[in-house]
Amino acid sequence: MVRFRPNVAGLMVRPQGDLLICERWQIPGAWQFPQGGVDAGEGLEEALKREIREEIGLRPRDYQILNSSGGYCYLYPEEVRGKKVKKHGCQGQEQTYFLCELVPGAPEIDTNQKPREFGRHRWIWPDEFDLDWLPEFKREVYRKVMQDFFAVKL
Repeated sequence: MVRFRPNVAGLMVRPQGDLLICERWQIPGAWQFPQGGVDAGEGLEEALKREIREEIGLRPRDYQILNSSGGYCYLYPEEVRGKKVKKHGCQGQEQTYFLCELVPGAPEIDTNQKPREFGRHRWIWPDEFDLDWLPEFKREVYRKVMQDFFAVKL
């Protein structure tokens, strides 16, 4: 039986509808949404709030959760699956995505967090997202997420 690690991801939008994407610190050209694993004993919203604070410096008062949807699963690629199974006991991740809108007066995104996850960030319209920014094993999940939350076909 395949075991999936619980994971949360934040789709951060501004009131005008543009979407935050962040470039991985150690992988230039790899853009993604803030996300991370759910710690033992932690609820999904609690994990989301922690990850958003740790990765882009926003506090829960800086955004409101508008919607969420889960059950988005992917397997780790073969080349890292053994390490991940050893570390987490899981062969992949099951993600819950949260659509979050920044509130008026929210601070700027700060990717200069410790430990550093992202090097840069930018705001795009959802239909500008490019699947080539992702490793192959994550593309189907992003395709479904963009369709489910933004009615965008990638």
